[in-house]
Amino acid sequence: MNRRNLVLAAPALLAGGVSMGLSGLAWASASTSPGVVRFGQSADMTGENAEHGRDVRAGIVAAFEAASREGGGRGPRFELATLDDAGSAERCVANVKAFAEAGVSALVGLTHGGGTEASMSVIERHQMALIGAATGDMGLRGETSGAAYNTRAGYDLEFKTMVGYARGRELSRVGIVYLEGTAKPNLAAMTTALGSAGLRPVETIALDRNAPSFDAVAARLAAARLDCVLFMAQAAPTAAIIDRLAAARYRGLSYASSMAGPSLATTLAARGHSAILSAVVPRSTADGVGVVQRCRQDLDALGGEIPMSASVLEGYIGGRIAVEAVRGARPRGGAVGRPQLKDSLAGLRTDLGGYAVHFTPGNPNGSKFVELLTLNRYGNLVG
Repeated sequence: MNRRNLVLAAPALLAGGVSMGLSGLAWASASTSPGVVRFGQSADMTGENAEHGRDVRAGIVAAFEAASREGGGRGPRFELATLDDAGSAERCVANVKAFAEAGVSALVGLTHGGGTEASMSVIERHQMALIGAATGDMGLRGETSGAAYNTRAGYDLEFKTMVGYARGRELSRVGIVYLEGTAKPNLAAMTTALGSAGLRPVETIALDRNAPSFDAVAARLAAARLDCVLFMAQAAPTAAIIDRLAAARYRGLSYASSMAGPSLATTLAARGHSAILSAVVPRSTADGVGVVQRCRQDLDALGGEIPMSASVLEGYIGGRIAVEAVRGARPRGGAVGRPQLKDSLAGLRTDLGGYAVHFTPGNPNGSKFVELLTLNRYGNLVG
């Protein structure tokens, strides 16, 4: 299976979105066996975050294909259909509705935080489970989001970890940069983390991601003489501001949450800039970690054309948890309905090899893994 077939699946899917209906969906396999368990995914397959969406999907499919091969094919066949939302919350909601009506067993690996949050009423109404959304969105981690089974840490744990790091180094003058339209719970994750350490932001700036220039933002941050800037933004604006801060001889630290994605490290390394990066899965180069090694092996089994990345690994972890949930829901080989799958998830506890996911009734936040990585000016990541 080559990268085009695995990730893009069908040109019509990407061009037509949900308007074509589920007849245009391309499943990971053409199998029609009654042992097939089908999952749906809405993801950024086109647009500025397309690389992230495609990599998340690739990781899920690698996990599903490996699970389908186990036992000589005598177990269930795991299949994934993906609809492109192009980073649109409205399209994400429409995609989720289409999957609900098509009868998929559950959803996995949605990539748009706001769109996923807006879809929760549909998900809950249809008694579906949402597994491994590839976002730290705090709206998916509250009391009203019981159908969202999160396989990665949220922004609250990311910022608590970073603020603890800053506080331990007596970095008291902190600035916050976030995208305009950031959901209140996500912004609260930043300010609450600072408040718990007795800190208040010196500067708080909302970014217009479509602004022609970020010079004014960088100038404002540089003038504030900050010790640290916390970014909750995507890679392009974050890299642009860090670039301008470096030109202004900013001496403080720059911290980027997982919202920026792995592409930020590549961009900053090419420009010789340093930063502290938040990772919510193990490093993709850590082959001594079991889940990383297994992910790489399962990618290689698909032809070895998909490069390993944090986004691929995040999708793979979500896919592995979906597989474990199905196996727990059908101990005697029976059909897996949506309620049975949710019941299985509610008590699922597993270690995928250096990465634990533990769900308990009333607490669907399965992982607390957060690691801070230092990107030095030579382009090396140091944990």
